[in-house]
Amino acid sequence: MSGAYDALFTGALLLLGGLMIACLVRAILGPRIADRLVSINMTGTIAIMMIALLTVMLDEGYLVDIAIIYALLSFLAVVVLVKIFIGVYRANKQRGNGGAGR
Repeated sequence: MSGAYDALFTGALLLLGGLMIACLVRAILGPRIADRLVSINMTGTIAIMMIALLTVMLDEGYLVDIAIIYALLSFLAVVVLVKIFIGVYRANKQRGNGGAGR
């Protein structure tokens, strides 16, 4: 029975790895910045799921702490990226309106 669980966990990790590669491709090729931000967030979420699966697979409790810390860092990274995006958007909008009004 243990071999079946190992095969299931390995398959799930491989599937999540494939999904992470797809998210990274979307982050690189995404036509809009919103696509890139969502794919970066999804990459962090998939990494957290992979750490959680490894916690169960390896029976190591400290990995849960690492997953929680990674979740906090991933959240903060996305918030900072969105804040930067909003600043760039406002600057471009003001530049566009200032030039059109003259």
